Amino acid sequence: MLNFACDYLDAAHPKVLEALVRENFVKTGCYGEDDVFSDAARAKIREAAAAPEAEVWFLAGGTQTNMVVISTMLENWQGVFAAKTGHVAVHEAGAIEASGHKVLELPSVNGKIVPADLEAAFRSWEGDGNRWHMVQPGLVYVTQSTECGTLYSLAELEAISEITHRHGARLFLDGARLFYGLAAAGNDVSLADIARLTDAFYIGGTKCGLLFGEAVVFPKAGTVPHFFTQMKQKGALLAKGKVLGIQFDTLMADGLGLTIAAHADREADRIRAALRGKGYTTLYDNPTNQIFVQFTNEEAERLGREVVMSFWERTDADHVVLRIATSWATDPKDTDELIALL
Repeated sequence: MLNFACDYLDAAHPKVLEALVRENFVKTGCYGEDDVFSDAARAKIREAAAAPEAEVWFLAGGTQTNMVVISTMLENWQGVFAAKTGHVAVHEAGAIEASGHKVLELPSVNGKIVPADLEAAFRSWEGDGNRWHMVQPGLVYVTQSTECGTLYSLAELEAISEITHRHGARLFLDGARLFYGLAAAGNDVSLADIARLTDAFYIGGTKCGLLFGEAVVFPKAGTVPHFFTQMKQKGALLAKGKVLGIQFDTLMADGLGLTIAAHADREADRIRAALRGKGYTTLYDNPTNQIFVQFTNEEAERLGREVVMSFWERTDADHVVLRIATSWATDPKDTDELIALL
């Protein structure tokens, strides 16, 4: 049975596992403090992001990271703008609302926030005579690549950053699949651009070669006071911090993250080309490792006997959208088999 359900089916890249075994008995600081491996990973991330003063913290997973970062960046009367397709709005079981903050949904166009819609939303709140009875937008949440596999262009991110900061809010970028975006054909956004334009972002490792782990980056030190303590308070501080440090130090070395992400994107490109050639309908024209395909019920049933894909949505009684996801570990032979089955 072929499995293209998601991009975290495999445990970890062999180099990551080798590093964990090699450094297993090295005694170093706990909680990521006075930890030679976490410090080495931080230095590599700062260099890659051209942000020498950045604070870098390591957490375990994406939903945890979004909840901790968003809840600590907002005042208790504030909420966060997000596309209605955004992960925090749809697939995190209300984690942000459970932290006491509201997700303020904006229209989603191919998975993205449109700058004009963001401007209008800020102006709407500012111009409302009852705004002090309402949740104040204090943060804007974007994802690169998006939940739909699409990418913000540099011009789009620059516009969103300008609007956000002009209205006194801050910008947070969810990078759960950041490497897949950075490595994609046609991408014009660099890690340094993201560091320049945002107030916080994270580099996702769980979906790109690590056992688990996300690296939160605050390009400007002190953006969230006492973030270490707040991580602890929210149950997100890992005692064995070196386990995350070793993994990220390996992923950031010699461009490994970009290299393995580029492989996933290329395999997805092969599948996209085959889908187009065979007349299938895809929901989005995107260059990353996620593909959303509309199948008839009969097609989905036939393929489902030999391929695992993930359910996305039902468009009508006769059609269903399924997601095909490649990963850093996708075997080209599996891609060949999937293409032959289409």
